[in-house]
Amino acid sequence: MNKVFPPVDVVLQMDPEELAVPLLECLCQFEEAKSTGMLNRYTFTLQSNLQAYAQDNYDAIAKTITEAWVWLEKEGLIAPAPGHQTGDWIFITRRGRKFRETADVRSYRAATLLPDKTLDPKLASKVSPAFLRGDYDTAIFEAFKEVEVRVRTLAGADKTDIGVNLMRKAFHPENGPLTDNTQIASERQAISDLFAGAIGSFKNPSSHRDVDFNDPAEVVELIMLADQLIRIAERRKH
Repeated sequence: MNKVFPPVDVVLQMDPEELAVPLLECLCQFEEAKSTGMLNRYTFTLQSNLQAYAQDNYDAIAKTITEAWVWLEKEGLIAPAPGHQTGDWIFITRRGRKFRETADVRSYRAATLLPDKTLDPKLASKVSPAFLRGDYDTAIFEAFKEVEVRVRTLAGADKTDIGVNLMRKAFHPENGPLTDNTQIASERQAISDLFAGAIGSFKNPSSHRDVDFNDPAEVVELIMLADQLIRIAERRKH
């Protein structure tokens, strides 16, 4: 289980449909290894079976896993095993095996690196789906597109103001609507350069051509940069 499931603290923050991916992979591995005793919801969530994985918070972990288990059942990815008196015994359905083939578990595990619960809510809603499916180029584009949209709204700029030009206008060191005039001139210029450079480097290239991002940790760092830019812009408006 340790090789498939994300860390315990991450599991407790996951929605059932998110945890369902590694749970299904785990069940498939047990079925392939002929460890049919673990293909039982009651047995799987026994404290003795989860002890090595979740030494603390057993009750919370067991409930979270059960929620994901029920989601798998609802989606028809697992089903009650024929010949058993209770529905606690299951088998992996044909649909479940097809889902396993298309679900990139490694990409999914990487997706748990994204702290979407602490991100700006609108930003999280834009980047999380793409990041979850491993579409990192789209996740980065959406992140910096949200920066652009937020800055345009907060600055009261026109729809025709886009990209680097928008950032230079919004954070103009002398008269930008989002410029903090309490800062010294060099700092105001640095903020203008920061926003313009980020949009020019990470949003514009993705909208003009394919940009190949393969390292999920790097992608998380860029999304966090976008999140910080949004926070700066929001503070400047108030």
